[in-house]
Amino acid sequence: MRVHTHLRYLALAAIAWVPLATLSVHGEDWRQFRGNDATGVAVDGNLARRIDEQTMQWKAELPGGGISGPIVVGDRVYVTASSGFLQDRLHVLCFSAKTGQLTWERQFWATGSTTCHDTMRVATATPASDGQRIFAVYSSNDVVCLDLDGQLVWCRALGLEAPNTSNSLGMASSPVVLGDTVILQTEADADALVWGINATTGETRWKLVRNRASNWTSPSILRGPSSDQDRVVLQSSSGIDVLDPASGEVVWSYDQGADTVASSTVSQGVVYAVSQGLTALQPPANESDVDVLWSEQKLAPGSPSPIVDGERVYVVSGKILTTGDASNGEVIWRMRLTGSSRYWSTPLLGNGHLYLFDQDGVARVVELGEKKGTIVSEYELGGDVLCTPAASNDAIFVRSHSHLWKFSE
Repeated sequence: MRVHTHLRYLALAAIAWVPLATLSVHGEDWRQFRGNDATGVAVDGNLARRIDEQTMQWKAELPGGGISGPIVVGDRVYVTASSGFLQDRLHVLCFSAKTGQLTWERQFWATGSTTCHDTMRVATATPASDGQRIFAVYSSNDVVCLDLDGQLVWCRALGLEAPNTSNSLGMASSPVVLGDTVILQTEADADALVWGINATTGETRWKLVRNRASNWTSPSILRGPSSDQDRVVLQSSSGIDVLDPASGEVVWSYDQGADTVASSTVSQGVVYAVSQGLTALQPPANESDVDVLWSEQKLAPGSPSPIVDGERVYVVSGKILTTGDASNGEVIWRMRLTGSSRYWSTPLLGNGHLYLFDQDGVARVVELGEKKGTIVSEYELGGDVLCTPAASNDAIFVRSHSHLWKFSE
């Protein structure tokens, strides 16, 4: 086990459960925010067409609170939470995907700032996994790496290393893993950094200094012809930077500015940047300028990130769901969603349906037609839901501050 120098400040609590079963990997994992490719599109094709009492398989209680999304590796679901008056108690929890039984839990003390807005929690960032380890990140800029059985591998107290990378609302950027590198954005008005961290050792591979501005977006992934040509897409108020994840070298950029809440996405090699509404970018073949395929203000998302399935774009702004043509940005249809609450959660797309969760904890399933969308089910989960759900093995996993659910046929 390799431990960073600052870890004398990070105390591991003695609360742990012995794993109940050997991990078996099957089906399709959901290993980070918006899935393995950070798109929000489910690979499994048999997701439940309704979310209700009949499709709810189990409900598990969570400590404290959090708006981080769950991830799924094999037959286990991993989620983070924070508790305590100051939200300085950091939790990593592992559940059986089949039964919802708690398999193990680990707790840590926060080392950085735990100040955040009432709608957020210190457990805001969705954890990530490379299939062998879990990388849990918190608003306090603490990073914890555990193996799949909950044993500590390494930790980093980035809030101590770079104390100005925080803000009064809280940090929300979720990490992504490409190859053996964990990429994490810690960008604030006083200091803005992007970290490339060795997934095995926890050491810094590279550190990129960015324009000083608060940013809550998460990295996206641009897949290459081979894994060594995969790129990480970073978004900020300055625009889009596409990096080599191993070296941190900027490969190409788009400098027309971008949103700082909803994150960009990638589909079929095109970057759909949350900029000037929504802008489709064709990566340059060599050193030439990036090609802007189209830009459409009518497809501007609100807080949820856009979803693109190669043919269509889906964005939620306020209570309006808009569908557009991914090839040219033309709006195809719009619909008003029911309810009075706003949406923070990025939708999940799968099985011809869009799964949406509003802040009041109401789940809505929209059947996606050629010319319109139809709400086919509404179900009150109870409690705030701001997380982005996960999909794995034909099941949907979603959490509120206090509970974690599984829905499947």
